[in-house]
Amino acid sequence: MNITLADHVSVVPGEDGSSVVLDQRNGRYWQLNATGAMILRLLLRERNTRDTVRALVERHPTAAERIPGDVETLLATLRERGLVTV
Repeated sequence: MNITLADHVSVVPGEDGSSVVLDQRNGRYWQLNATGAMILRLLLRERNTRDTVRALVERHPTAAERIPGDVETLLATLRERGLVTV
């Protein structure tokens, strides 16, 4: 799996760790909180969910049970909206 931003998408980081994801085709945007922004950054860096989950669990071991579902949910939403390609 090779996760990348779609060509028509840009991400602008916020000062508080959040990010804004902009679909340049239609001007729609989505605000990601700091956790969502971190997941997106890791998905784009690691290029797959397995390594993204592993990196997040290393940083937040107390949330290990919840992390895989959170990663999959965000990735599914980004895919549905055409913001990332897999």
